[in-house]
This record gives sequence, structure tokens and C-alpha cells, in this order.
Amino acid sequence: MVQNEYTKRINTVCDYIEKDLSKSFTLDELAEVANFSKFHFTRIFQGITGETPFQFLNRLRLERAASLLKHHPNHTISDISTLCGFTSLSIFSRNFKNYFNISATAYRKQKSNLSKIDRNNDQLPTSTTLYLSHDLKNIKYKTNMEILKNVEVKELPEMTVAYVRHVGPYKGDAKLFESLHSKLLSWAEPNGILEHPDVKSLIIYHDDIRVTESSKLRVSVSMTIPKETKVEAPIGKMTIEKTKYVVACFAIKVDQFQEAWDWLMGSWFPNSGYQPDDKPFFELYPETPKNETFLVEICIPVKPL
Repeated sequence: MVQNEYTKRINTVCDYIEKDLSKSFTLDELAEVANFSKFHFTRIFQGITGETPFQFLNRLRLERAASLLKHHPNHTISDISTLCGFTSLSIFSRNFKNYFNISATAYRKQKSNLSKIDRNNDQLPTSTTLYLSHDLKNIKYKTNMEILKNVEVKELPEMTVAYVRHVGPYKGDAKLFESLHSKLLSWAEPNGILEHPDVKSLIIYHDDIRVTESSKLRVSVSMTIPKETKVEAPIGKMTIEKTKYVVACFAIKVDQFQEAWDWLMGSWFPNSGYQPDDKPFFELYPETPKNETFLVEICIPVKPL
């Protein structure tokens, strides 16, 4: 369908913008990435996303800044402003207050207090101890959390993935994820993708669910593909860069995903010496679910505190 081709091209632009929010973009540049005429690109982008390209860029920058304010207390507000692509602190401060109805300083203080409350109220019966793997390259952790199989900090290689993207609410919607996965499989199977022995299934989360409006949340149901693979709408293609991740492997039922994420963010991170890095995160599924149990590796980019 022609509509799918338009959506695929706009998703490519969104991925391009998201790779480096500190960069300055021009309309000509973004139109070229989408392979649309610069005279019509803005209208097409807005017609599909509900925002102009620069409204989308500004929103992503502000939401990224909000996440950094919450998770990176050692960064100054001026540093965060620069990291998120704002040319001056005054422009950032004005845009932030207009979008969130609160100053960046007050937002950081408010979220810091809420984080302390969340950690104090964490009732999960877990404890974590550090040990080194035999090759001394990866840091691993032991815990008494029953659904957790393993946690380690390691570098993951660059991965090229094909994806089907959804924009809008998705939390707890199993039928939505089944539908997205079915669309991806219907493309992958006839194209021989499933014949590759190392093919992996992923769900990539592009936004902070506690910052972004639910109607604008983006999630991509994906699978790894050879780099040279060509895709056609409605399938998109993107690269996940090589970097260091915490990889937490869980064996869980469908109603235990929140517990797994809560433990990783609320118990593991505060005791790890790491903080989440400012890059997309994903769930990786090494095998097909068995007896309604999912083996899932939650992969979050990390950097030292």
C-alpha cells in the first residue's frame, strides 16, 4: 500500500533524528532522508505524525531532557540543555516550562523526591552480590529473585533489525504485540529471514513511558536481519549501535514483566555503580515462549555513575 510506504519513510526520518538529538537539522536534510520533495515534506510529516518535523524534534529533546534530569543528578541543567541540542540555556528553560508547566529545576527536585519514595517502598524480596565471570570481561550479579536467571554488564555488537512500529498506548496490550509480531513474521518468513540460525526477536522502546504522552509513545517489534537485507513498507529497517548494556535475563509469565522491570530499575541500578545511558533500550527474546513462560533479556545501555 502507498500509505505504508509513506509511513516507512517518515519512520526513517524519526529514527534519523533520534540517533543524535544534539545535532542541528535542516528541513532540506530531513526531506532528503525521507526522499520527499522539501516543498511537501513538512505537510506529509505532519499528516502522518500529527506534528511538524521540528515540533517532533523539540518534543523529543524536551522529553530526553526530562529523563536526564530524573536519572542523571550529576549533570547540570546547562549540560543537559547542550546534550539535548538547545543552543542556549534560556531557550531550553523557556521551552521546558512551556511544555511541562514547571521549571527544569523544580522538575528535577520533584522527580528526585518521588524516586526516593519509590525506592523506599520497594517491597521485592531481593538481594544482590557482585562477582566476576571467569574471563573477567563481564561483570555479573547474583540475586535471590526467583524469576531472574542472570544479570551481567557487557558490550553488545551492532545489530541491524527490521521492524513494525506502533505509535500510541501499548502497556499491557497483548493483542497489539501479537498483531505487530504477526505482521513482521508475514514478511520475514517468505523472505527467508527465519532460516538464519542467529535471528533474534526484539521489542525496542523509544520513549520514557513516564514522560511521553501515551498517544505519542513509540514501540518497534523487531528481528535481526543481515545488514544487506532490503525491506519494503510497512517494514522499516534500523541499526542498533554497538555499546555497553546491562543484560538481565528473566523467565517470566505475561503478568510478571512489570515486576522484572521494577526490580532492574529500582533495586539493581541503585546498587550497581551504573546509570542508564541516553540510548534506546529493548527486550530480546532468545527463544519461543514455552508453557506461557517467556525467556526475556532486558537490555538497557549503561555508563558509570
